[in-house]
Amino acid sequence: MDKGCDYDEVRGFLEEFGYTAQTRSRGEEAKAIKKIARFRARRWVAERTHSRTNRFRPILIRWEKKTKNFVVLLHFVCAIITFRGAGLKIFG
Repeated sequence: MDKGCDYDEVRGFLEEFGYTAQTRSRGEEAKAIKKIARFRARRWVAERTHSRTNRFRPILIRWEKKTKNFVVLLHFVCAIITFRGAGLKIFG
């Protein structure tokens, strides 16, 4: 989780759904990598997901005015990304 999202309302929302927030301050992850030989960074997962969703223009530009429509489209895009990750050919 990015440090910009680290406040009580977001933490409460994450706990409500059973997620664990993994927030690190700047440079903390680099120090941990140097200390532990087999340490794996987690931030790349979020960055990769944002990169993949931004390849879909309607998500990047957000043409939808209603939040409900945008969320449905976002779920659809995530499903396409998941199918492609599983090696299934869908929409190109």
